[in-house]
Amino acid sequence: MIRLPDDMLAALLANGAATRAAQRRDTREPDPVPVLKLFNPVGAATWLATELDEDGDTLFGLADLGFGCPELGSFSLSEIGSARLPFGLGIERDEDFSTPFALSVWADRARREGSIIAAEAVLRSEIPPGP
Repeated sequence: MIRLPDDMLAALLANGAATRAAQRRDTREPDPVPVLKLFNPVGAATWLATELDEDGDTLFGLADLGFGCPELGSFSLSEIGSARLPFGLGIERDEDFSTPFALSVWADRARREGSIIAAEAVLRSEIPPGP
């Protein structure tokens, strides 16, 4: 099972609520930054999530199963969390992940580079150095 900190859970739910509100008003949907990164520690699968549905399980974001075609869509937190990998491992949450880039930027870059992992390397080089 993948546990999410309360502040991350709140951000994911708030982003989901904002998207649903925009859909109801028929206005432009927000383009939030990914809040959650999940990854396979023994493979290439990576997920970036921006939203969590009211059901507490359905995430929305960018999914990359390692086949060279990252795509936007919905995925199940419980299903990802139940995956059993070699060596008794499971899918993990990247506790140090943060980004200034919106999901659309990630999706565009990941598609061009062929993976979220490759996109992350490129986007990291585009972050201006801090003070």
